[in-house]
Amino acid sequence: MTKYILAIDQGTTSSRAIIFDKNLNVISSDQKEFNQHFPNSGWVEHDPEDIWQTTLETCHNAITRALISSSDLLSIGITNQRETIILWDRETGTPVYRAIVWQDRRTANICQKLKSQNLEVKVKEKTGLLLDPYFSATKISWILENVSGARLAATQGKLAFGTVDTFLLWRLTNGAVHATDITNASRTSLFNIHKKAWDDELLSLFDIPEALLPEVRDCNELFGMSNPDILGSKIPITGIAGDQQAAAIGQACFSPGMVKSTYGTGCFALLNTGANIVSSSNKMLTTIAYGINGHVSYALEGSIFIAGAAVQWLRDGIRIIDDAKQTFELAERSDKQQDIYLVPAFTGLGAPYWDPDCRGAIFGITRDTGREELARAALEAVCYQTRDLLEAMKRDWAIGSEIETTLRVDGGLAANNWAMQFLADILMSNVDRPVNLETTALGAAYLSGLHMEALPAPEEFETRWTRERCFKPTMSPAECDRKYKGWSDAVQRTLINNITTFDCNH
Repeated sequence: MTKYILAIDQGTTSSRAIIFDKNLNVISSDQKEFNQHFPNSGWVEHDPEDIWQTTLETCHNAITRALISSSDLLSIGITNQRETIILWDRETGTPVYRAIVWQDRRTANICQKLKSQNLEVKVKEKTGLLLDPYFSATKISWILENVSGARLAATQGKLAFGTVDTFLLWRLTNGAVHATDITNASRTSLFNIHKKAWDDELLSLFDIPEALLPEVRDCNELFGMSNPDILGSKIPITGIAGDQQAAAIGQACFSPGMVKSTYGTGCFALLNTGANIVSSSNKMLTTIAYGINGHVSYALEGSIFIAGAAVQWLRDGIRIIDDAKQTFELAERSDKQQDIYLVPAFTGLGAPYWDPDCRGAIFGITRDTGREELARAALEAVCYQTRDLLEAMKRDWAIGSEIETTLRVDGGLAANNWAMQFLADILMSNVDRPVNLETTALGAAYLSGLHMEALPAPEEFETRWTRERCFKPTMSPAECDRKYKGWSDAVQRTLINNITTFDCNH
């Protein structure tokens, strides 16, 4: 009997379950949104029980829609929103506080205090990451300091910490396994990417007890078996990776120099640097791309906080659209003579600026500016920010700058033809969109199937990647430069912490 792979894709605004066959064709899927909580300005939280229940519900629904039973599942792969943290009681499995989401900015003061002590260099040397509220460590510290009894319980080994993958793994195995994969570990600010282990000095710096931490494994290991009471069968869980790394795997970016960009709530570009740990001087992140069969590959990553969320703002914030798909036709109808720049710094700006204090702004509006121009500006902002990332990556990695870049794209916004054409134009480079846009879930499924020996090695998998469309640049270089200069000027007017090390007009 044909066996199937269940991929759990737990994201920032929704949980999804997708069932693939052994040729990695999508058989069925389900998706459920869950509530976002904003208890204070700059705070973003999720209820871990919402995460768990929506994950469970989508898994059951996907199995039902596939017209199979859980016993037909060969294995499970998990991919997840990264940096989001959960602490829970080891005995009861009950979270001690809501999940603090990667977007949350409440620990900015903690980060600033550590920076003032010149500790960012040490953190960056060991982890490849900056001192920023974005990452997990200061979020853990906040819970330990602000939830009554949490620090004592953590010290006594009564609490467990995990990124969302770890929490789901714990729940799926009914508390039998407390583990994570190497990509999620590398995003905590507690993991030494050189030694590939939790770092005692970092744990001391952030005042986090080691007893909280999960075991770290490669992405395609046997993590555990699902409890039969949960999904109906005992199923091997054999693949885990953070969402952006999973997307890079799903895009078959296994060779150094390959780059992908995923457009979801935020935008995340990963450049595979192979065995080279490339330190950034342009506020890129150095991270682990994957650990497969004992081999670790590294990447440069640029993170944009607001991508698809800018379109959500048009819909839910100022309510000028009813559906994200409307942006395509609105942008087409817009007055191209109006140079409107939306800098979507709703929660600050990510790479290559890393200014958590600046806020969004719109430049160039006139009395004639309408929703068409605002829709176009929101889409263009995503593309401009992508160029910011790729320009910085090329400066950081000399070898990479010699490689002709073709960007592989995925995520919801990648389906927008207008946005992808503008992206190719502003990058002055080809943009490849794959046949399967579910690359994040695909990456998790691939890792899972690889462990089960149901799928080929990375080298062969790379040859199977198929392109649906190549967007080629059509804009003149002069017009491209003019528009990008306008964007760079707009960003500089928005920044609070003006970055002198980054030349926007380079």
